[in-house]
Amino acid sequence: MFENINNKQIFKYGKDAYKKAILQAVDCKSFILDKDEDELITSIDQNSCYNCLYRRWTQESFMCMALNK
Repeated sequence: MFENINNKQIFKYGKDAYKKAILQAVDCKSFILDKDEDELITSIDQNSCYNCLYRRWTQESFMCMALNK
């Protein structure tokens, strides 16, 4: 669900693919919930890449810092 762009792992479905972001987070061993509730996009009890501490927003989507290690 990610594509490599300039050596960065970018979520290829953008900022509004809630179901895909949830599915991706279910299998992710690096997922950590962002503790800043103002930064959460989906419900607090739901793992989603959109709620992950390791996501960094871009203009169109986000990059996964855990995959960029």
